[in-house]
Amino acid sequence: MAGVLFEDIFDVKNIDPEGKKFDRVSRLFCESESFKMDLILDINTQIYPVTLGEKFRMVIATTLREDGYMDEGEFQANDTGPSRADSFEYVMHGKVYKIEADEAGGDTISRLSAYVSFGGLLMRLQGDANNLHGFQADSHVYLLMKKLAF
Repeated sequence: MAGVLFEDIFDVKNIDPEGKKFDRVSRLFCESESFKMDLILDINTQIYPVTLGEKFRMVIATTLREDGYMDEGEFQANDTGPSRADSFEYVMHGKVYKIEADEAGGDTISRLSAYVSFGGLLMRLQGDANNLHGFQADSHVYLLMKKLAF
């Protein structure tokens, strides 16, 4: 899908293991089903509560436009076209601030970590480098989430 950097289903394995630091924010520790990626994600639990054991679909995209064309990175109230966000429950916009490689010896990079800040809510997505090849430092991305019904 054009404009999508990553997409998978995640299982919530732990919430705030080091204690809750802020009233309205929780840190989720998750693992993806298809690609076995590790995700640490801060979310605003006042507007989007998540519980242990829940599953959600997460998409990281460079644009909310369905056609994949880049948007201006700002919400346009008068934009009436279809949006990728229409089919999700929780959406954040942020900036990739660091890409970190774990070298497996020699010059081979086996795992990457992509770090994104969504206005202070942080994310680390870590796993096979092939699944994170589209992430670039200083680029803007959207995170879209939707819980899965059992």
